[in-house]
Amino acid sequence: MQQPSIDRIAAVFDRNATRYDRQIGAFERWMLGNARGWAVGHAKGRVLELAVGTGLNLPRYGGEVEQVIGVDVSRGVLDIAGQRPHRPDLAVQLRLGDVQDLDVPDASIDTVVSTYSFCTIPDPGRACAQAYRALIPGGVFVLAEHGPSTSAPARLLMRLAEPMSVRFGADHLLRDPIPYLEAAGFVITESRRSGRGGITFRVLAHKPVARVDAHRQ
Repeated sequence: MQQPSIDRIAAVFDRNATRYDRQIGAFERWMLGNARGWAVGHAKGRVLELAVGTGLNLPRYGGEVEQVIGVDVSRGVLDIAGQRPHRPDLAVQLRLGDVQDLDVPDASIDTVVSTYSFCTIPDPGRACAQAYRALIPGGVFVLAEHGPSTSAPARLLMRLAEPMSVRFGADHLLRDPIPYLEAAGFVITESRRSGRGGITFRVLAHKPVARVDAHRQ
């Protein structure tokens, strides 16, 4: 299966930007549940949001979040995100960019949030490595994502549909996000499945705090 390029993904989301909220809203209501609210509820401090899209999470960030840096490859969705209401005292920066190559300093972020972005990122492993680099030691990666169903018949249907889903929507249906996080060095502290057919992943992972050698002078 050919992986769409970043330019192709940007074009897909530019084209669908004005329809995205309606489409994802219906999918969340009928299939995914409120994993988005769960994910945003775990955010604190300085937040980096991967593939911020049309900014659906921005109104949800509470008082424990002081700053949100949202990155996306699509100018079309970022233009909509720029009009999204949010807390007046919340500092929001929206950046056109590739989450596989983040322009964010090392150890500068407290929480990374990803809601339904791993399905479209060409190389989620690279994105996880970038998130790991940007997080402070002890920082948290909060992820809500759709993936392979816990039902074998449903997984078969997803496998049959995936080539068309990737080709026309840049949407991988069968990605399990956890191996990508673990390979980048994250420690999984919570992992649950929800939604219809168990297709929704709710994952908390943290960047370990380096242990100090007590004998080192």
